[in-house]
Amino acid sequence: MLTIKILGTGCPNCKKLEALTRQAVEGLALEAEVVKVTDYTAIMAYNIMSTPGLVINEKLVSSGRIPSPAEITTWLTNALTTA
Repeated sequence: MLTIKILGTGCPNCKKLEALTRQAVEGLALEAEVVKVTDYTAIMAYNIMSTPGLVINEKLVSSGRIPSPAEITTWLTNALTTA
């Protein structure tokens, strides 16, 4: 099972990233836990300069922008092959 974290305080971009990520998980029929991380200290532990951030299996794959659905799908697929 994949662990996916959305890093952000709840801004519109963070919510958009969460929605896109959940759609990708459903589209791939993955077993994954999607966790929203809103605590500032926890977010800073990933050493990002701006939110939203996307972490898959403790690997930061994106920060400071909303990736395309294709990018998210690729990252999820790659995480499956390396898990």
